Amino acid sequence: MTLARPATTTDWDALAQAFGTIETIRDLNQREKLSKDYYYFSPVLQGQLADLVADLVVRPTGEEEVLAVAKVCVEARVPVTVRGAGTGNYGQCIPLEGGVVLDLSKMNAVKRVEPGVAWVEPGAKLAAIDKVTRETGWELRMYPSTYRTATIGGFIGGGSGGIGSITYGQLRDRGNLNAVRVVTFEDNPRVIELRGDEVHKVNHAYGTNGIITELEIPLGPAYPWAEVIVTFDDFMTAARFGQALGDADGLIKKLISIHAWPIPSYFASLQPYLPEGKAAALLMVAEPSLELFNELVKEFGGTITYSKSAQEANKGAPLAEFTWNHTTLHARSVDPSLTYLQTLLPYDPKLERVQHFYEHFGDEVIMHLEYLRMGGNTIPAALQIVRYSTPERLAEIIRYHEDNGALIANPHTYLLEDGGMKKVDAVQVAFKAEVDPYGLLNPGKMRGWLERAEALTNGSSSEYT
Repeated sequence: MTLARPATTTDWDALAQAFGTIETIRDLNQREKLSKDYYYFSPVLQGQLADLVADLVVRPTGEEEVLAVAKVCVEARVPVTVRGAGTGNYGQCIPLEGGVVLDLSKMNAVKRVEPGVAWVEPGAKLAAIDKVTRETGWELRMYPSTYRTATIGGFIGGGSGGIGSITYGQLRDRGNLNAVRVVTFEDNPRVIELRGDEVHKVNHAYGTNGIITELEIPLGPAYPWAEVIVTFDDFMTAARFGQALGDADGLIKKLISIHAWPIPSYFASLQPYLPEGKAAALLMVAEPSLELFNELVKEFGGTITYSKSAQEANKGAPLAEFTWNHTTLHARSVDPSLTYLQTLLPYDPKLERVQHFYEHFGDEVIMHLEYLRMGGNTIPAALQIVRYSTPERLAEIIRYHEDNGALIANPHTYLLEDGGMKKVDAVQVAFKAEVDPYGLLNPGKMRGWLERAEALTNGSSSEYT
């Protein structure tokens, strides 16, 4: 059922004029486009969010204009939803209550690069950042499969990890974000700089508690990344190979993506390299590690069907665009009824839970693993392809995983906490109370804020006050 947005008496044409020379968009087609992301990967969200559209889009070009927009919107008490490139999957940038979409795509400067660190604006595309930083031998530590189109602000605000996480962990891990500048949504908006652990007040908060205007991001050494596909006769051998490669500290890698058949059949342009019925590993390995990487492939009885040097990999679509949530995109292009899950499995080097879920669900929940580093260990995160039938059956599948020791970061909800670690972050809620006292930023997405508001209405005490 589609969500109903609250009625408003705002004069949107007058509000557009109040922004002065800052670009505004009132055209319905453009507003619809700039109010959406890839929410339709979920049949649940598709039914809830399809008709939600902003009343106005504003495109500032710098921090001063963001401050001006904040001032106007707070005075008018209109909701504001911050947008990067709209490559998320959970409705992060869809305005539940209409209002203003704040499109930061014009704030795209790479302002400064030093060894191991870069200062960038939130609208800078990830690939564009790498193009600049690689000139001095550095690159982004991690990025999503939407690397060529996603922005750094959107990734920090709505992402969690991706290509590179096998080495550097996830965005929430200490050291993967140095600092951010944030514009507040108070009566007199101001700029706050958050450094060190304070960045987690806005890291992965969907833009619900501040507008990021600049980021200081750590970089990693830029290696020449070769792309490789290895096929295996069965999925569990492929999964154990992925675990062994992740555990091989001396082999430098950026991507370990393992796919049970029939997922490889969905990758149309890779079909010459993906034999019928075989499981596949899609990999990025540093060229200096290839010789000994090949020894590991032999150890597990794999067959290398595709190999591109780093120079060759710069041409055409990167192999990473068949991994992480691009896997879901390719699957749905073949069968739009398919959807997916996001599953974090506990440390289990024997992969017993992976095998259990793989055998228990069979072809209904098709196994797709992305290996990452967590707490110093190699962990498989699953982005399984699900043959969707009903909401009730989807809930049963989720419940079975959770009852058997897996954490489901539910991709079928737009609520921040329920789509992540399932816990309210009291620090993020308290920060929102400080810098967005009227609750205007991306309203309806933060469960902790909704619970706080209910507690205050009922007159009960709350840990968030």
